[in-house]
Amino acid sequence: MSNPAPDAKASRKSLATLFFCTAMPMGMWSVPLANVFNAHGRGHLVPWVFATTAIAAFISPLFVGALADQKHSPVLLLRWLAAATSIALFITCGSLEWGWSDMMVLVCAQVHTLVATPVWSLTSSIVFSQLHDTKQQFGPLRACATAGWMVGCWIVSFVLRADASLVAGVTAAGLWLVVMTLTWRLPMIPPGEVVHHRTWKQILGLDALGLLIHRDHRVVFLTAALYCIPLAAFYPYTSRQLHDLGVQHISAVISLGQTTEVLVMLLLAGVMARFRLKWVFLSGIAICVVRFSFNAFNTLPSVMLGTFLHGFAYTLYFITTQIYLEERIDPKWRVRAQALLAMLMGGVGNLIGYLGGGWWYADCTQNHVTNWPRFWWGETALTAAVCVFFALAYRGRVRTE
Repeated sequence: MSNPAPDAKASRKSLATLFFCTAMPMGMWSVPLANVFNAHGRGHLVPWVFATTAIAAFISPLFVGALADQKHSPVLLLRWLAAATSIALFITCGSLEWGWSDMMVLVCAQVHTLVATPVWSLTSSIVFSQLHDTKQQFGPLRACATAGWMVGCWIVSFVLRADASLVAGVTAAGLWLVVMTLTWRLPMIPPGEVVHHRTWKQILGLDALGLLIHRDHRVVFLTAALYCIPLAAFYPYTSRQLHDLGVQHISAVISLGQTTEVLVMLLLAGVMARFRLKWVFLSGIAICVVRFSFNAFNTLPSVMLGTFLHGFAYTLYFITTQIYLEERIDPKWRVRAQALLAMLMGGVGNLIGYLGGGWWYADCTQNHVTNWPRFWWGETALTAAVCVFFALAYRGRVRTE
């Protein structure tokens, strides 16, 4: 079968469907994960299971990003990774059901994250490559991913009633096969710059570190890593706090954060056109300071309000960062730039955040009772420090008009 021409473009519907179906299984497993492990007597593994994502982020995104930029079509790589993620997630769920040892459960979780972690940056890069106006077009398409995440959470809570059941993970594993089939609807996008004789530095994707030489790029990347440290507390510990507050449909409540993500993504093009990029970035981090402080009040209305603000806190920094990279970095580095962002967020930021958050959670918990105000005020202070750092370090382009 011949490949489509390099300039072939996927339809907007195909791209929206790809984003929607890729995010759905992610939400179905990531959100209830902590409660699933608790229900199977493995709650002590939760920080380490989340840390496997961070470890994987140091290894696979840059390696896969280099393959996509220099060797193989990103569409083909996505097809392989979606199939591998499905198999690995099913085995991870099985390791809990079959009573395997803690070490084997963590090994399975690590294999799963190694193949799953590059998927998001790869999918985003494929979508970006099919657009001609990223500011106008990316936000609405990315909102479809958020909608997919929300629908996945609703299915877990209201259809499967699996907020603490492995049914959520097994269903997500099945949906990854759907993602694999969707890749056949996309044009076989060629690598950005085919390199036949690659150095080890290029093979491992380490040449992407050269992007950090530019001051503003460096600040944006570094802030993303620092910002992920407090944000890593959102899914593991908001779900536990909601459980302590007596909430039944936890995954559905947490999906409130995605409702505002959709709203902000639809409005993001207008926001970026009216305000300096620095203030868009900064407002996202500042809103996160407010959202964590609401969690610290430890009432159901305040936690729900804080969760609702999560969409603003996430989108205004991280989605803006993806658009920033697409617009200001050479297209030949498209996948590697997104992969470097994934490495710094998921590797550096999340590793410190998950392990540090686990330590902080244990320090705030006595006799199985967590001091939630103390826990969240600590996360609030850390986010405020990141906000101050970015405000002082980032320069950006000053508008001349």
